[in-house]
Order: sequence, then C-alpha cells, then structure tokens
Amino acid sequence: MQEVWHEGQLFQSDDEERRVLFATLDSFRQYRRAAHYNVTHRRRQNFYALPTSQWQLLAGPPFNLLSSFDRADDAIDANADIASEILRSSLEAFGLQDDPLDPAMNWKGAAKLSDMDKARSTIRQLYRDWSAEGAVERSTSFEPVLLNLGNLFPVSDRGTTKVLVPGSGLGRIVFEVAKLGFDVEGNEISYHQLMTSNWILNRVIANQHFDLYPFALTFSNHTSRENQFKGVKIPDVHPGTELDLSSFGMSIHASERMSMTAADFVILYGDQKNHKKFDAVVTVFFLDTAPNVLRYIEVIHDCLKNGGYWINLGPLLWHFEETRGPPVEQASSRQNPAEEEALPMTRAGARSQGKSGIDEPGSVELTNEEVLLLVQQMGFSIQSHRLQDNTGYIQDPESMLRNLYSVSHWVARKI
Repeated sequence: MQEVWHEGQLFQSDDEERRVLFATLDSFRQYRRAAHYNVTHRRRQNFYALPTSQWQLLAGPPFNLLSSFDRADDAIDANADIASEILRSSLEAFGLQDDPLDPAMNWKGAAKLSDMDKARSTIRQLYRDWSAEGAVERSTSFEPVLLNLGNLFPVSDRGTTKVLVPGSGLGRIVFEVAKLGFDVEGNEISYHQLMTSNWILNRVIANQHFDLYPFALTFSNHTSRENQFKGVKIPDVHPGTELDLSSFGMSIHASERMSMTAADFVILYGDQKNHKKFDAVVTVFFLDTAPNVLRYIEVIHDCLKNGGYWINLGPLLWHFEETRGPPVEQASSRQNPAEEEALPMTRAGARSQGKSGIDEPGSVELTNEEVLLLVQQMGFSIQSHRLQDNTGYIQDPESMLRNLYSVSHWVARKI
C-alpha cells in the first residue's frame, strides 16, 4: 500500500497547522517519560508517604504493591514501544528528522498536556479497533453498518460503489468496508488518529506483532491486578495480507479502492468537487462530534448522489456541550483543501484565518427524536431505525465501572 503522506506536504501548511503537527509528534515522543512519571513515579511517592507500618504491610504478600508498580512500568514500556513506532513512521512520512538542523523544523517540546492526553487515549483505542479482544465492541458498532451496506449493494456493483466514512479514526471500519469490495474513502481530522492509522495500515509487518496493555495505566475499578495488567496483541490481523485475500478474483485490488483524507469534514466535503460523489455515507460514533449537527447533515446530503444511503450508528454525547461551541478567539480549522494522492491519503487543509467547519460559531444539542425529524426535513427518508442497547466504547469487560451506550442505528435515503 502507498504511504499516507508525501514528503514536503507539511511545508505547504501555515504556522498553526505546523504547530499542531509538531505537538502531535512530540506527544508520541514523550509518551514513555510522561507515563512513567504520572503513573508510577508519583504513585510510588504517595505510597512511601504512608505510615511506615502501612506501606510495609502493602509491600509484602499477598498485596505486593511495589511489584504492581513494576508491572505497570513494564506495561508502559510496551505501550511506549508502539508510540515510538508511530512516531518513527510519521517522521519518515513527513520527511522530518529526529534532530533537525533547521530550528523552524524542531518539533521537540511542542506537546501540551492536552496533546499528551490524546496520545494516551489513541494508544488505548488500538484495543478497540485492532485487537481480537476488541471484536466484541466492533461487533456492536461496525458489523451492523457493514451488514446494511452488504444488503443495500450487490457484490457485482461494489467495485464502483463509492462509500464515504467520516470520522474514520484508526482506519478499521474503512479497512472492513474495502474488504467487502467497495470503493471507500475515510476522512479524519485528528493527527493522532491519522498517524496511528497510517502506521498500522502501512507499516506493521505482521499480525499480533505488538503487545498492548490498554488498562494498565489506571488503578481504579479493577477486580484484580491480573485484570489490570492483562495484555492483548495487535493487530489482530495483518491489513496487507487481509486486503490481498479479499482482492482474489476482483479486477481492482482492495488497496486501490481504499483511500483516506485528512481534513475538516464540513470544509472538504462541502466543496463543489464532492457534490453528489458518493453512493453511501457511513457514520459510526461521529454525528455527536458536530457543534452544529445541521452542517453535518447538509454536507452529507450534498455529497450523496440522488437516492444514496446514509447509514448511522452512534450515541448523542455532544462533544461541545460543555463549551457551547469552539471559542471564536481560539478557532483553528483546517481549510483550503489541497489534494494529494496517498494510500491514497489526501492532506487537506492548512488553517485559514476564517471561521468555518468545526470552528464555526454556535452549537446546538438535540435529542435522538429531534435528530431523526431533522434528517427527514433536510432531504432524507428514514428507511429503518432502532435503538441498540449495551454498546461499549473502549470498555474493560471486567471493570467494576462500565459505561454502555444506547446507540441510534438508522438507514436514511436521499430524496
């Protein structure tokens, strides 16, 4: 498969775009140091601050808490090895050096606390998208929409059926749609997600090649230490091998029917060049990322062909509810898409001075009933709808605290 980015792409972007990119790179570099400090170093300090008789009691059998801290350190190192691989592949993809001579290209030290949190959550998300143990969650989130696609489009037509997947995250659902024979295009705005999906789709050489400890970095709500430090292997499948197998007997290889774009969804797909381009749009855990869901619906309607299908599955955990929309003075959207071929991945969107896409002012939170009414008023007919219970998102199945969604799953058709 082709690489996700082309060398030199970065340098066509503006300073703010470069800052965000550098912060993402640096957050993966700092993963190991930050995790050791925040997870085990500070915990050891607090442990030894206990009265001597108490910490000595917990240090010995059957508790052995100091050994648990050591196990946490080992888990951090395993996760950090993954972060280092993502960093290495991303530096190569952008043509950047580990120790650049040009001060303007010095990406080290750029990460803020929020960037570090995103790196940590992205590494953890590999459990959901690319481990065998994550198949339970994928079966309730991905399989229903894949089944919809399979029922709507016969196998003979899929090679020319264009499917768009906004908010494609770590690339698993795009990968699965391509395996079904469709011409699929994923879209993602997060550099953390994009770098990680690029690594796992293009650089990992074998299945089950890396150890991941998804729940080792938190110490709450565990039933046992064995549960806390339970590891998984990633990826559960080797993407290149699976795409080869799924392409047998087909005129176009799956990797040539699979592409990604890196951009603000509203800006890129609201552009005239994407007008009536797609036969289907698949949104999984995506709709509630909109400050203004009407803009998402408008763009989806515009980029669908007449009679095209919109398949949605997800909750309504409106991401901007607490902030009431992105602060105007801090808005920073990726704009003015500049297309390039990639896995083919397109890097669309240096940041402009205007406020559009995810940074448009205003926000609104609707109920599921209101969303369905709105979809119908904005040019769709609802073909089917159901509320699906017990849908998790990166949940430890043995945790003492599990958050489960009742997700809205529907198929709509453009009229």
